[in-house]
Amino acid sequence: MNKLGNYITGHWINGDGEGQALYNAVTGEPIASATTKGLDFKRIIEYGRNTGNPALRKMTFHQRGNMLKALALHLRNHLDQFYKVSYQTGATKADSWVDIEGGIGNLFANASLRRKFPDDVMFIDGESHNFSKNNTFMGLHILTPKDGVAIHINAFNFPVWGMLEKIAVNLLAGMPAIVKPATVTSYLTEAVVREIIASGILPEGALQLICGSAGDILDHVNSQDVITFTGSASTGLMLKSNPNILRENTPFNMEADSLNCIVMGNDVTPGMPEWDIFIKEIRKEMTLKAGQRCTGIRRIFVPENKLEAVQVALGKALSQTVIGNPLNATVRMGSLAGIAQRNEVKEQVQKLLASSQIIYGSLDSVEVVDADAQVGAFLSPVLLLNQKPHTSFEPHNIEAFGPVSTLMPYNGMDDAIELSRMGKGSLVSSIVTADYKIARQYVIGAASHHGRILVLNNECAKENTGHGSPLPLLVHGGPGRAGGGEEMGGLRGVKHYLQRTALQGSPTTLSAITNVYQPNAKGKEPGKHPFKKYFEELQIGDQIITEKRIITAEDIDRFADLSGDHFYAHIKTTDFTGTMFEQQVAHGYLIMSIAAGLFVDSYEKNPVLLNYGIDELRFTKPVYPGAEVYIRFTCKEKLPNDKRVIEKPEDFKRGDDIDKGIVKWLVEFFDEHDEITGIATILTMVARK
Repeated sequence: MNKLGNYITGHWINGDGEGQALYNAVTGEPIASATTKGLDFKRIIEYGRNTGNPALRKMTFHQRGNMLKALALHLRNHLDQFYKVSYQTGATKADSWVDIEGGIGNLFANASLRRKFPDDVMFIDGESHNFSKNNTFMGLHILTPKDGVAIHINAFNFPVWGMLEKIAVNLLAGMPAIVKPATVTSYLTEAVVREIIASGILPEGALQLICGSAGDILDHVNSQDVITFTGSASTGLMLKSNPNILRENTPFNMEADSLNCIVMGNDVTPGMPEWDIFIKEIRKEMTLKAGQRCTGIRRIFVPENKLEAVQVALGKALSQTVIGNPLNATVRMGSLAGIAQRNEVKEQVQKLLASSQIIYGSLDSVEVVDADAQVGAFLSPVLLLNQKPHTSFEPHNIEAFGPVSTLMPYNGMDDAIELSRMGKGSLVSSIVTADYKIARQYVIGAASHHGRILVLNNECAKENTGHGSPLPLLVHGGPGRAGGGEEMGGLRGVKHYLQRTALQGSPTTLSAITNVYQPNAKGKEPGKHPFKKYFEELQIGDQIITEKRIITAEDIDRFADLSGDHFYAHIKTTDFTGTMFEQQVAHGYLIMSIAAGLFVDSYEKNPVLLNYGIDELRFTKPVYPGAEVYIRFTCKEKLPNDKRVIEKPEDFKRGDDIDKGIVKWLVEFFDEHDEITGIATILTMVARK
């Protein structure tokens, strides 16, 4: 039997001994064996720290983001080979799509986040703060990559998505990863990692893979490392309690299987679109991936007077599910990941039967297509009924990690909220309702106990991603039983792998350190108007102070007529008694427009291609007729702008062939008393040479 490889210290290495045998979940045939026996885990971690970490830290956020994009494009060209391996896990085409292409989608999503970071190795987190009267001392927070490795201990149900959604985040942050997939489906993870390594896209040491036991790897972590775990709460607790982890204060993010729930709003009745949405969502979540999802629906709460109707509708919906060999085009539900997993699910259902009864399905028999139900790890969807959810604690404490859910009644929305909380923390809850007030009541009452809440109704029925689908830009995690951690979440997820440090000093010093101009820092003489400089020529701090212009009542009147903005404060005949103004006041946007006239060098073509937008515009002091305004205009930050990928000639747009970048400018408006009347950040698109 072939052994799976471990990619460590820059090489593919087999462990010692025969290892754990891995089987095709559909046919029962042996696939390979996996072992990490004999591996030096301390050396593996040190290799990641000493080789992978420095290589990634040298790259900017934008370089790392483009690296993820290149990797996603590469993996997308090898989908067929990944699907062939994935079928052996018992996954249907739809199951595999979520796992494989969903994982690649995470790479793309995190790659796009680079635009929210500077083209630098550090990142300013939040706003800056001035601490001195004379503007010579300030502080801010910076984020830099941790000086360790990310160790990902993943579950068996998503061997591709589970890896890619995690490494996308740590790689963007600038930390290398060691991936330890669940052994039973690690052959699929290994197939993807082989393609990643073969691509040569990642720097050496950025990714290592161990297929089999994690050995004593956790005994060698330190405070600069980050550990993530996905799996059962009991295993997570055992790992998290490692004395070395506690001693070193190593960050540990746990995403545990939880007793997620769905609630039918008491406004929903048969015949409403929301009724069908509710039934279809449960059927999908029970049968997709054969119910082996940490976000799967385990508890179903419906109004007491609709319990029987829902039971009938669910039974009918589940009976239409074709189970069997995933390679058969008619099959909609494959097998569990293995015989051991099927046995565990049956054991958990037996515990649930202490207070519930099976109303659909069977633990002993299942009809399958193109397969042997006993040789393969097949199990019928099992729907349970528990009529006393307040006094029966099994449905709120025991999870059968397969196609198993328990139907329970509630009496009023407050009761539904209380029942949802009895799961003691979950990754996700859904409520199906057409009533906005019911939706708001549920969200306010239940949000403290759920990491994500999906509000389903006919408005989003066609485009929503579903109860069980966490999204890269939203957090995935939950309180209590769900582990208390969070993954993904856009910028939030990246920050888990960065160290936040308070930085203090003079504005000019901190501008030089961060490559972002800070208010009150010394400006630089640009030599020529900044708009005549190409992107590469501009320097952070390039600054001009414009001529002055007197604001007249006629200016204000003409702008009011041109814009149609005749707000009372802009009309000179207004009685200003009891208002915030002394007399006719200039429109803020008039001052912004005049500012542009003062700082824009517009008499001939120059490297500035266009105005890209305005951020953080504030008007801080009224400007009255007779005021003399002038502008301090400073190059604040520079960001690359990647060329758009054009796959078809007809998609080409004017300007797509121009190399360019985005420049942020700090615009400060002053009056004749040298007092700031407004401030803004404008963005321009500037050509490269």
